[in-house]
Amino acid sequence: MTATSNDPYQPDSPYAYQRLALSLLLATIAGSGMWCITVVLADAQKEFGVDRAAISIPYTLMMLGFATGTIVIGRMVDRFSIVWPIVMSGSFLGAGYLIAAYAPNLVIFSLAHGLLLGIGAGGGFAPLMADISHWFEKKRGLAVVVVASGNLLGGTIWPLFMNLTMPHIGWRGTYMAIGLITIVTMLPLSLLMRRRPSREAIIKSEVQTEMARADLGLSPNALIVLLMLAGFSCCVAMSMPQVHIVAYCGDLGYGVARGAQMLSLMLFLGIISRVGSGVVADKIGGTLTLLIGSFMQGIALLLYLYFDELTSLYVISGIFGLFQGGIVPMYAVICREFLPPREAGARIGLVVSSTMFGMAFGGYVSGYIYDLSHNYGLAFMNGLVWNGINLVIVGWLFWKQGQSQRLVTA
Repeated sequence: MTATSNDPYQPDSPYAYQRLALSLLLATIAGSGMWCITVVLADAQKEFGVDRAAISIPYTLMMLGFATGTIVIGRMVDRFSIVWPIVMSGSFLGAGYLIAAYAPNLVIFSLAHGLLLGIGAGGGFAPLMADISHWFEKKRGLAVVVVASGNLLGGTIWPLFMNLTMPHIGWRGTYMAIGLITIVTMLPLSLLMRRRPSREAIIKSEVQTEMARADLGLSPNALIVLLMLAGFSCCVAMSMPQVHIVAYCGDLGYGVARGAQMLSLMLFLGIISRVGSGVVADKIGGTLTLLIGSFMQGIALLLYLYFDELTSLYVISGIFGLFQGGIVPMYAVICREFLPPREAGARIGLVVSSTMFGMAFGGYVSGYIYDLSHNYGLAFMNGLVWNGINLVIVGWLFWKQGQSQRLVTA
């Protein structure tokens, strides 16, 4: 028995699963920064006296900040431990909520979301996925999607929490409460994440990714560009229901509370989909899993075009959650299958940032299309077009991967 096999901190060890649970908790807390704006969208629009496109700006800036956080803080994971990224994430989130709660106008409100809440939420997403990917080999796909599920779990819990508090203390008081919760939980928990993966595990993973990339026949930079284009496209499509479902239900006369329930249902079922995609990815690979998820997301978007009754919207929102939940973390899984592990934080951060840019662009352009057409039909069609672009790119990557495997077996 080798010394490595006696190491209690090796990949797939009991410690790795303890770290996975802690990472999920941190990701769930940080995930609040991505979803809270969607719940206060209608109330903030009335208070600031702006149109739908204008009130979509805080969400857009938040997603841009999220993308920035995944890149900048993701690079820190490669050079340092995950501790400082978590400290930064918790501090930025806490400050962002407090400043937004006291914002006197849309400008300050938007900047708080872009410069603080977005960066803080980004620091609690891709960097945690990159970190946990070093602690698993046999179940890496599952581990990555479990951490990524924290974002959806946060999207399930926090809107329900806000529905309970907003009638009593308003959206501003609710923002203050969430900010304080974030600070007093994330900062102490960061101290439990100080251990780093072993050098032997990194070297072993390096050899595996070099072999897989040689079979694919693409350089690391070429693969990154394709994954970023695919990620941007799929998330432009994904953003339409996730960002505007609450406002959409309000416009249809069902009330924003119904929309918040649909958002929670969508994201809760997305957790099931996300975890399931990790199990599937460990068996068939990240590329094929991503292709299946993207195709099914397109089907769900198509259903939104034809059904807008209350019951049908609940059903379609649930279906959408089941279809799209595993898409974004698959990009991280693919990065770890084909790209150098020593650059995991930076590479995963770049690709995930492209998905956030897609969410930012999609969230804003959907609001803009609504203002022009006064309905969401064209916005759903816009999402379908972008989803088609994603299918073409991912389909080509899967064909390329299959071609190299056929050449080997021929």
